[in-house]
Amino acid sequence: MASNAAPIEVMEARSVEAIPRGMQWQYEPKWDGFRCLLARNGNSISMQSKSGQDLARYFPEIVAAARALTESNFILDGELVVQIGGELSFDDLLQRIHPASSRVKKLSVETPASYLGFDLLRTGKAALMGQPLSERRVQLESFAARCFRDAPLFRLSPASQEFAAAKRWLASAGGGSDGVIAKRLDLPYQAGNREGMQKIKRHRSADCVIGGFRYGEKLQAGRQVVGSLLLGLYDANGLLHHVGFSSGLKAKDKPALTDKLEAIKRKQSFTGNAPGGPSRWSTKRSSEWQAVKPKYVVEVSYDHFTDGRFRHGTSILRWRPDKKPAQCTMDQVKQKVARELLNTVAPG
Repeated sequence: MASNAAPIEVMEARSVEAIPRGMQWQYEPKWDGFRCLLARNGNSISMQSKSGQDLARYFPEIVAAARALTESNFILDGELVVQIGGELSFDDLLQRIHPASSRVKKLSVETPASYLGFDLLRTGKAALMGQPLSERRVQLESFAARCFRDAPLFRLSPASQEFAAAKRWLASAGGGSDGVIAKRLDLPYQAGNREGMQKIKRHRSADCVIGGFRYGEKLQAGRQVVGSLLLGLYDANGLLHHVGFSSGLKAKDKPALTDKLEAIKRKQSFTGNAPGGPSRWSTKRSSEWQAVKPKYVVEVSYDHFTDGRFRHGTSILRWRPDKKPAQCTMDQVKQKVARELLNTVAPG
């Protein structure tokens, strides 16, 4: 995939509930970053996102580091990440996608990205996509040993064929990883399909305060009804921070829930971080939100909590009338993750 070549479709992953088991599987951590196909052809560097977009302008430090590698012709599949304080920060990674080149250059020095390589599709004149993963992994490890030793921005992503290692990675997901990837060792690179790779995420639960809601786009029985709930957690100073949202509400429950929340509407609810303004993809209706009295508590299922918020949308497990809003704290979530890490046996 040189800059003048047609983009390669990345190998996709199918979501499953349990880690597959068997000799045909290789396991890897699932990183919380940007998927990136990185290619070098002489002095030409190409960085392609999962959707086929060019990432090179946003990560000049990776471009420079790739040019400095001892191999001059290769294609890697991997993940772009930004490490802050020993953990991977998706928020800081997102900041790198900025229209101003001066801002990108500044951040490339202050919060440099790293590239975690987990597949090798070409090296020199050898095209490897048609080879099974078992052979590509051997080539990748050899490539990393030669090229990554003096390249601090490049690292080899770990892999194992041991089921126990996969269970440890899943149990300790957090701080930059949000699950496990399982890949078929016997298959060639499955460009554009999900036949050779599965992803398994760690789902946790947390009690959150409902601090507001957004109306849905569609009317129901001629009226606006709740489309999503805005969730909050209290910090050590008693400030209520917006930490994410929960959608996927059942249509039959929306009218009664709308009545319930409209009865406690108020001018302000979140006293710390509040929901942001509209994005360029939002309509006026979907971006506006209504504050409510922090009265109701729900237990939600989530897969990843980082930088003070849920990385993805959550699912409501149950309402918690037995729980006081003040008990829904940031520490509650952090302590739960810490306990999980303490109960995880470190890899040997």
